[in-house]
Amino acid sequence: MLNRLKALAKRLLAIVWIRRLYEVSQRSVAEIFGAHRILSIPYSMATFPTFNREQFAVLRGRRDYYRNMARQRRSHTELRRNIHRLEKGISMQPRRPVFALDYLLETIEFYERASADFAKSASGSIDREEMDWAYSVLTEYFSIVDGSHPLVAAARTRFQATHALFKADDARSKPYPRSNTVLSEVGYEDMLALAQQRRSIRWFKQEAVPRDLLDKALLVARQAPTACNRLPYEFRIFDDPELVTRIAGIPFGSAGYSHQIPAVAVVVGRLHHYFSARDRHAIYVDSSLAAMGFMFALETLGLSSSVINWPDFEPLEKKMQNTLNLDYDERVVMLIAIGYADPDGLIPYSQKKSLGIIRRYNDLGQ
Repeated sequence: MLNRLKALAKRLLAIVWIRRLYEVSQRSVAEIFGAHRILSIPYSMATFPTFNREQFAVLRGRRDYYRNMARQRRSHTELRRNIHRLEKGISMQPRRPVFALDYLLETIEFYERASADFAKSASGSIDREEMDWAYSVLTEYFSIVDGSHPLVAAARTRFQATHALFKADDARSKPYPRSNTVLSEVGYEDMLALAQQRRSIRWFKQEAVPRDLLDKALLVARQAPTACNRLPYEFRIFDDPELVTRIAGIPFGSAGYSHQIPAVAVVVGRLHHYFSARDRHAIYVDSSLAAMGFMFALETLGLSSSVINWPDFEPLEKKMQNTLNLDYDERVVMLIAIGYADPDGLIPYSQKKSLGIIRRYNDLGQ
């Protein structure tokens, strides 16, 4: 018995020393190569595999952005972007008599392609609501700008050649006064209570999650703001027990409880919505905003959830890519475990930081 204890103590001591050596080496690397931006270049070259997946994902997304322009799709991201730009121009104060000239003809080209796709597509294969919205905003644009401008006149002529396919009978599908907004009755205290009610739940009842409730929560999620209204994400939801266990068990963060999760959503950002690397982080921002709304909505429907962190770790990235048949431009942002909370399951208290730590007013950091 004594020999076993001594052997265990030696192993624990060895683990402690290995951890210390690892920390010392990592701190040394960070101190040296983190001292100047130029020094980070050789580090990036030496650790090429660590960052290559994201670099390739950005390039693949840019490639597919341009390829998709010639493909029939349910949603036309380039049209969505430009229609939203027109909306912002319409909303400006004061509004100029003519605006958007630098991208107006491009927008009409996008609209023509989408209209042609719609005309020859099967019912439901292209988003009708997207096309009605585009038509409505373009109709509003041509009704308010100075039509004597030759470029505007040319664009209007081309627009009128395709408008019969769609409608603009919804006053809310174009910019409208804030005073027309239907205000909810949710007050601050209710919102704070909901935020405090939402906790990361890891222990669930073994009950199926109704899909109609998930769809209701997604209606809230999609209202989250996104860059130029692209909505560059998908919620891939799994409720088959075998698939849930298989997929939820891939991340490190679900160890010990993935086997009893009733449903899991994999939030996937899609980089093919962007033509420039400058927007490579938008998928993480936009999908995270949507995910928060999704989880709040689940709470109001009697469901609970927990975010499962997704590390940028190549072996796991490859495993998830193969499991979900993801293209390289499709980046997993997070997983969300969903179900009815086990009333006897414990919840970490997770004390939050005080406002004085996370909030600054007019502080330039000097």
